[in-house]
Amino acid sequence: MKIGAVIITMGNRPDELRALLDSVAGQNGDRIEVVVVGNGAPVPDVPAGVRTVELPENLGIPGGRNVGIEAFGASGTDVDVLLFLDDDGLLAKDDTAELCRQAFAADPELGIITFRIADPETGVTQRRHVPRLRAADPMRSSRVTTFLGGANAVRTRVIAEVGPLPDDFFYAHEETDLAWRALDAGWMIDYRADMVLNHPTTAPSRHAVYHRMVARNRVWLARRNLPAPLVPVYVGVWLLLTLVRKPSLPALRAWFGGFREGWTKPCGPRRPMRWRTVWRLTRLGRPPVI
Repeated sequence: MKIGAVIITMGNRPDELRALLDSVAGQNGDRIEVVVVGNGAPVPDVPAGVRTVELPENLGIPGGRNVGIEAFGASGTDVDVLLFLDDDGLLAKDDTAELCRQAFAADPELGIITFRIADPETGVTQRRHVPRLRAADPMRSSRVTTFLGGANAVRTRVIAEVGPLPDDFFYAHEETDLAWRALDAGWMIDYRADMVLNHPTTAPSRHAVYHRMVARNRVWLARRNLPAPLVPVYVGVWLLLTLVRKPSLPALRAWFGGFREGWTKPCGPRRPMRWRTVWRLTRLGRPPVI
């Protein structure tokens, strides 16, 4: 089973990128083909054999990753699995790729694996990095309904069947959009606590667009993927959760601006999931209303 890796970079973390590339090169088993996408920025120096694509503008996280996917297809490189890794992350162990090969080979229904993200100094995994409602124990592996964008492995067959990440999302919830489409097509997603990406603890709100994009893309996610009766339920629940969390006034203004955009701007093609997929999500512990 051949594995490739897609890494997008803004060109501002050359040391971290090089360390990540070294950790990918040091994986046990067959060599991993790597594409680094400079998302609106030049790609720093990379080792020989690593392919690079430099984009004239920042296409956002899903757009940059989709360019990496296309780079594999355009080159004719035949890979079965693609790793998507943050450029400031680091594969903690040298057996992660081999564990991926074993997991996909053992389970033909497995389409996506999401890794555990741990702080390199403390070893702590933030609750938000465990993609399930019962997130108190990050060391417990399980089936899940979404995955972490910068620390995962995806069968290329999944992308071929359900399409790539939604470019227009730019940032936030693009992984859940792909996850829901994959689940609706019959694939499964695993959270694996033993596959670790070291990544410094950060707050997602560090991104200037965070509150607006989170709100807009929540609405788009529902409009694109949910049966019509569930769209207002899902959006309403997240509206209430946002208010309960009492964000600052500037954050709330940005959030409502994004919320308005979600309803007024085109969200892309609508392909509502089947009701049996709704039931599958519910049985997995996360009904698509939260």
